[in-house]
Amino acid sequence: GPTRKMPLTASAMDFFQLFVPDNVLKNMVVQTNMYAKKYQERFGSDDAWVDVTLTEMKAFLGYMISTSIHHCESVLSIWSSGFYSNKSIALIMTQSRFEKILKYFHVVAFRSSQTTHSLYKIQPFLDSLQNSFDSAFRPSQAQVLHEPLIDEDPVFIATCTERELRKRKKRKFSLWVRQCSSTGFICQIYVHLKEGSGSDGLDALKNKPQLHSMVAKSLCQNASGKNYIIFTGPSITSLNLFEEFEKQEIYCCGLLSTRKSDCTGLPPSMLNNSATPQSRGQYRIRMKGNMSLICWYNKGHFRFLTNAYSPVQQGVIIKRKSGEIPCPLAVEAFAAHLSYICKYDDKYSKYFISHKPNKTWQQVFWFAISIAINNAYILYKMSEAYHVTRYSRAQFGERLVKELLGLEDTSPTH
Repeated sequence: GPTRKMPLTASAMDFFQLFVPDNVLKNMVVQTNMYAKKYQERFGSDDAWVDVTLTEMKAFLGYMISTSIHHCESVLSIWSSGFYSNKSIALIMTQSRFEKILKYFHVVAFRSSQTTHSLYKIQPFLDSLQNSFDSAFRPSQAQVLHEPLIDEDPVFIATCTERELRKRKKRKFSLWVRQCSSTGFICQIYVHLKEGSGSDGLDALKNKPQLHSMVAKSLCQNASGKNYIIFTGPSITSLNLFEEFEKQEIYCCGLLSTRKSDCTGLPPSMLNNSATPQSRGQYRIRMKGNMSLICWYNKGHFRFLTNAYSPVQQGVIIKRKSGEIPCPLAVEAFAAHLSYICKYDDKYSKYFISHKPNKTWQQVFWFAISIAINNAYILYKMSEAYHVTRYSRAQFGERLVKELLGLEDTSPTH
C-alpha cells in the first residue's frame, strides 16, 4: 500500500504530483525554452514565440491528458467545432499557443557528450518517475511481469479507413512493466527500443529468450532480497532465469510453452503430451531442488515452472459451467493473479493518452504520464480522500485536467 498518508482534502493534482512534482514540470519549462531558443538560432527567429511559463506547461499537460478521457484522434479537436470539441477548456489557451508549445516541447533539450542511450530525451524523467514509484508505494509479495495493453483506441480503429491505417507508423519500442498483482500499481517500467535491424535490434530478438531474460532482469533489479513472487508469461519463463532469480531471493511461477519458452534443462518427457487420454484436473510433477515442473490437464496440457509453491499443495480452479477442477496450488495462484491483471488492463488501458506523436521519445513520454495517472488513481482509491469524494477513474481524470488548467470548479462531475 501507500507509504504516506494523504489528507482527507487531497485533490487529484496532489496524487498526480506524487509522481510528477512541480520541480519536474519546472525543468520541462526550462528545457522547452532552451530548445525553442536553439531551434530559432538554427532555423530563424519565430516572432510568435514567447517563453512558456509553469502555468502554461500545466495547461499543456492538461489538454493532453484530456484525450485519455474523451478519446479523440487529435488533441487539436478540443478547439474545433466538431463532435470532440470542448468549449469549457478551450478558452484557457488558444490553439495557436498550444501548437507553439507542442512544436518546441522538450524534457531534455541537449544531448550530453557522454549520452549514448536513444531515450536520452526522456531518461531523466523516467528515472525520476521510477524513484517516485519506489518511494510512494510498497507492493505486495506477488507481482507480474508483462506487457500492458497500450494499443490504439479500438473505437478510432473501427472507423479508420485503410489509407489512414497505412499512414500510421508502428511503434518503435516495446514496453514491459512489473506490476503489483494485488492492487494493479505499476512498480517499474522498462522500455526496449527497436533501434536497428542488427543483431541487438528488437526485430532480431523478438521471440528469443535473451531479450525476454534481459527484460525480466531489468524489471527485477530493485527486487533482490525481498522474497517477492514473480509471475511470468511463456516468453519469459525459463529454468536458467528462475534459478538466477532464486539466488537473489526472488521466487517465480511461470506458464511454460514448448513453442515460446526457453526449455533448456527441462526433462523432455514432461514437454511431450501423453498418448493416453487424461481427465480434467490430472497432473504430473518433476522436481529438481526447489524447482517444480507441473504438467496439468484441462481440455489441453498446461505446464508451469515454479519454485514459489510446493507442488503437493492442493488448489482448485472454479469454472462457472464445469464447477471445481482440482489442481496444484501454483496453478490456482497463477490463474488468480493473471486474471487480476487482465481486469486491470480492461479497466485502465482505455485511459491512455490518445495523442500519437511521430517521435518515439514523445510516445514513450505520454505512455509514462498515462501510467503515472493510473498509479495516482490507485493511491487515491486506497486513501481516506476516496471515502470523501469517491471519484471514478473518469471523474478523477476530469478533476486532474481541471486542476492543471486552473479552473475553479471543484464539484464532482457525473
